[in-house]
Amino acid sequence: MNHYLAIAGLVVVTIIWGGGFVASDMALESLLPFQIMAIRFFLGTVMMGAISIKGLKGIKKQEVKAGALMGAALFTAFALQIIGLQYTTPSKNAFLTALNVVMVPFIAFIICKKKIGVKGIIGAVMAVVGVGILSLEKNLTLGLGDALTLICAVGFAFQIFFTSIYVKKYRATVLNFIQMLTAFVLSVISMFCFGETQFAVTTKGWISVLYLGVVSTTLCYLLQTACQKHVDETKAAIILSMESVFGTLFSIIILHEQITLRMVIGCVIILAAVIISNLAEVQEET
Repeated sequence: MNHYLAIAGLVVVTIIWGGGFVASDMALESLLPFQIMAIRFFLGTVMMGAISIKGLKGIKKQEVKAGALMGAALFTAFALQIIGLQYTTPSKNAFLTALNVVMVPFIAFIICKKKIGVKGIIGAVMAVVGVGILSLEKNLTLGLGDALTLICAVGFAFQIFFTSIYVKKYRATVLNFIQMLTAFVLSVISMFCFGETQFAVTTKGWISVLYLGVVSTTLCYLLQTACQKHVDETKAAIILSMESVFGTLFSIIILHEQITLRMVIGCVIILAAVIISNLAEVQEET
């Protein structure tokens, strides 16, 4: 039962992250990229600190190292995604980011010598194809933005991989606090380095960034960390790729984007990939 609840929890995470695309779009109207990251991870740090305050008294060096690695991977992924977005289109940015789904099992194979299952690879490839149909434009050339986004996908893949490894060894709340603190510190440093120190935030901007910090960051990464105790990292990556589906749906509902056949086909393929990957796991367990 814990396994199926964990899968459901990861789906909830993808729904909230899908809403994060709309919130980010609204926040960018009055905030700069690293300002959003700094506020987002500041809120995450404060809330995770309040949740894990008792556990922090007996914090171990290994937990600090593990959380810092997770936070560095998380910051790198978000930072390169934002910088890359300045030189490429949002659709190509989303597709290339989604390549982390394919990268996770190979990272597990290289570091842990974990066998890559055929059905897991099929599910991952299907998820990437679905996101590609959903997001790619006709121009497939690889520019600076595309290259940076590919590296960003590596960052997200490592964050998912590190989470799966360390959450089985250390306390989830402590790991998340260190992760958020690391990402916050790196965001503030970047904010000063890029000269993004002047704030002129609107009410809509504050509401959006509060959603990103409290719900999309604190709640989601706490839930993700807890759920990945019971879900294989490859399958977790495939499930988490569904955020693009929900992001598209929320964009249609809230931002009134036009529905196309391409969107429908992309969503169906990604959902099929998630179903196939989880049915494969059920067959392995029986």
